[in-house]
Amino acid sequence: ASMARLVPATPGAVPVGLPERTARFAYRLLWGFAHIFSILALAAAWEILARSGTFTPFQLPALSAVLERIWSDATYGDLWINTGLTLYRALVAFAICAVLGVLIGMAMSRNVIANWFFDPIVSVGFPMPKIAFLPVVILWLGVYDVSKITIIVIDAIFPVIAATVIAIQGVERELIWSARNMGANNRELLYQIILPAASPQIMTGLQVALPLSLIVAVVAEMLMGGYGLGGAMITASRFANSTSVFAGILEIAVVGYVLVKVMSLIRRRVLIWHQEAHAPSTA
Repeated sequence: ASMARLVPATPGAVPVGLPERTARFAYRLLWGFAHIFSILALAAAWEILARSGTFTPFQLPALSAVLERIWSDATYGDLWINTGLTLYRALVAFAICAVLGVLIGMAMSRNVIANWFFDPIVSVGFPMPKIAFLPVVILWLGVYDVSKITIIVIDAIFPVIAATVIAIQGVERELIWSARNMGANNRELLYQIILPAASPQIMTGLQVALPLSLIVAVVAEMLMGGYGLGGAMITASRFANSTSVFAGILEIAVVGYVLVKVMSLIRRRVLIWHQEAHAPSTA
């Protein structure tokens, strides 16, 4: 009986047991290494160039020295304070963008007056660099959290609005006609037909807005000063502390990567009913 479990039931079948599990583990290990190979190569090149004397320590500190700085900041708590403040500003602004952006997009798609009012604002505001409003925000609100969150919202809300409008307008007319014929009222039509059908594109808009919120948060901290990852970087730059500047770059890269991955996971959970959730992942 034990031998029967090791022999394939049909010619060409893969034996079930340890060899198959080992092969799968080796495949996943190699595939995971292939995914991070470029990062490892970049890290190795960074360390080699810094140690070779091609650049001065001021121009390009060694990666090992930068990692030591990050560890020191984490040990003394500065890393967690700055990261927490930056994430707080970015995520609060993102939540505001998510709620207001979807509501405005829904209104523009379903109401003629709302579309008449907001469409020129979105058309003009979307392509322009909204960071230009920063001096005005500083004059009105100062340089504290309210002003930083405000400029993030001004910058990151437009992708959500645009994605919501395009998503709702792109819902198949046949779905709406079928729901109407079955007696659905406007509320049921919106929440049971239109929003679920539009949710993949709306989620795409949110996925654009989240890293944009982090980017603008860092830029605002650099320009306004104070605590936060951007503020710590600009302070280090003023004191010619190159190692801390590069440490800030790595910290922001890691935070951004984690946010993007978390948002991708949320998308798959929210759209578990959608066909894209069952498609093979390339990530």
